[in-house]
Amino acid sequence: MALRFFQPEGMQALDFSRPAGEMALVPPDSVSWQIFKNPLALFIGGVAAVVLELAEPRVRAGVWHHTSFRSEPVQRLQRTGLAAMVTVYAARGAAETMIAHIRQAHARVQGRTEAGIPYSATDPVLLNWVQATASYGFLEAYHAYVSPLCAGDRNRFLQEAEAAAALYGATGAPRSTADMTAQFAAMRPLLEPSEIIREFLSIIRRAPVLPAPFRPLQRLMVRAALAILPACVRETLMLDAHPWPWERRLLRVAGSLADRLILLEAPPAQACRRLGLPERYLYDVQRLPALP
Repeated sequence: MALRFFQPEGMQALDFSRPAGEMALVPPDSVSWQIFKNPLALFIGGVAAVVLELAEPRVRAGVWHHTSFRSEPVQRLQRTGLAAMVTVYAARGAAETMIAHIRQAHARVQGRTEAGIPYSATDPVLLNWVQATASYGFLEAYHAYVSPLCAGDRNRFLQEAEAAAALYGATGAPRSTADMTAQFAAMRPLLEPSEIIREFLSIIRRAPVLPAPFRPLQRLMVRAALAILPACVRETLMLDAHPWPWERRLLRVAGSLADRLILLEAPPAQACRRLGLPERYLYDVQRLPALP
């Protein structure tokens, strides 16, 4: 079931186990390799990141009018998830090739918002914001629902993303939590509520991402994504999310179990094989120290 999200329909399957020995953009002992192996954190963090992206009107226009989120939400999520996996786990050459193709597609994305403000998907300011929102979402989701992250590991995660961010054109992406805080403060006056955000949330709650028996968990994870947004942003966007204590406990149990879930044909295990590491490399040792 989980493996199908790494193989979007209509796209050629990518073998993360080849070419043998070629390093990824980030090393296997990185914080990124630990965080991105957890499917629950990726879903919750990804939803939070998209909400933050859609809060910025220029990004919202580019995403909503130039992608298939509305018509093909599951396929779009699959492609986005695969791109994230390639960035972290794939051989450097494969990652660079994929990012180059994405940048070519971005060059065609431009227009004006409903208020008449011009936008372009190659605008470094918008690219920096998209990178910041993705990093924020994955960090906060893992920290809240899987395992607490110390300040040093949070900064390491942001620094590890720098190489891929630069390839995308996000040369001013945050490299520390202080940078992240400053970027959010600078962007906050531009963020605004939108019916598109509510439509996205409605779509993502109902889309068949998980099998029918697990659909209540999917809706819970969407609420969990809203809960990790900065309180001031939730207030600006007029979104309300307060999971009950039992829901938080359930998510933490699910997040802990997901962190031990070894999918031998998924990108993390394949990437380990490519580098001659045991398939259990990311699971045998807890490399992220918990907060006291």
